[in-house]
Amino acid sequence: MAKVLILTAGYGEGHNSAARALQAAFNEQPGIDAELVDLFALRAPRLNQISRHGYLRLINTAPKLWSRLYRWLDESPRAPGFFRLLASHRRLLGRIIAEKQPVALVSTYPVYAWLLNQLQHEGHQFCPHYTVITDALTINSLWYRAGSAGWFVTDPDSAAFLREQGVAADKVHVSGFPVALAFADRPPGLVPPEPASPAQPRRVLFMINTGRTSALAITRALLRNPGWHLTITAGRDDSLRRELIALADGAPATADILGWTDRIPQLLMTHHVAVSKAGGATTQESINALCPLVVSQIVPGQEEGNYELIRRHDAGALAETPGEIVATLHRLFADDAKLWRHWRTNLRNLAKPDAARTIAATVLAQRESFLGATAIPPSSSERGEVAASPEITFVT
Repeated sequence: MAKVLILTAGYGEGHNSAARALQAAFNEQPGIDAELVDLFALRAPRLNQISRHGYLRLINTAPKLWSRLYRWLDESPRAPGFFRLLASHRRLLGRIIAEKQPVALVSTYPVYAWLLNQLQHEGHQFCPHYTVITDALTINSLWYRAGSAGWFVTDPDSAAFLREQGVAADKVHVSGFPVALAFADRPPGLVPPEPASPAQPRRVLFMINTGRTSALAITRALLRNPGWHLTITAGRDDSLRRELIALADGAPATADILGWTDRIPQLLMTHHVAVSKAGGATTQESINALCPLVVSQIVPGQEEGNYELIRRHDAGALAETPGEIVATLHRLFADDAKLWRHWRTNLRNLAKPDAARTIAATVLAQRESFLGATAIPPSSSERGEVAASPEITFVT
């Protein structure tokens, strides 16, 4: 079996969501075994958990501070220097590649390209590496300042942006975001009910990924609307889930309150509209479910482009307060759901539910170009650092 390594990280669900979809798509191919690698979780599990929580706390409680940091990472020539502090991560990555002997490396997190480039400068030669960019339009330069055999982007405008930054046009592929294969394999009957029928409730999916206070305020506003059926996902916060159940008891709107669920694709495909923040995975899954997204929060930097993508294609709206959210939903369903139908039509033009398969097919088709490459052994200093590893001979 030929091995493909998919390199991901848990700093935002979009990276992991894309990686899982790619793994499934590669594993459909005969003779291919795709494996997920989260180098940060492998190298320092406790530190990884602490830093992930810190990242989420920063973007949710200090968005202006995060915005400044994001801009610095994008603009400063010194920013990549910090990746040299990940020397132990880089050595571990080299050992994993040596052991697994992959025919392709595919990353959904930008740091990997820098680590791989450093390994190459140290004398390693290995199979081609491809970068799957999980953001749209406002793409941080860390995604493309390090070399790659190719970049996969969500849409033509994102591709044009990369070309404007000097990335070779023949290395930029408009694939769409690799969402779960369930979106491409959608059964014909997996659709929301006709919203124009008075007998059918308007199905609203509220995916909570903001602070408790905001989540409760939005829930209260949504529950005041008879004729709506709400599905609310509270994640792993069981105390919040119990509080939401209490709020829903006897409310004018009916509601299903869920904790953590792996049924998000099915929920998106059976609801008229979703309310959530503009995360990469959330935005792209909503697009590919043909479920318009009302954006309740935008994290500065990476999420600005996600919202801009649906705004530019007139396929969703921004509503940041409970009152604005409810008003937008009423407007969406008014006049025989005219606006809903318009947004849904525009989503059909934007959706690329087969993106994961497109990426897998492109990567595997290009591997022939790299067959016969000669491996270069690591430098003597590197051999000293990874003496327990076998001699590195990379196979394409």
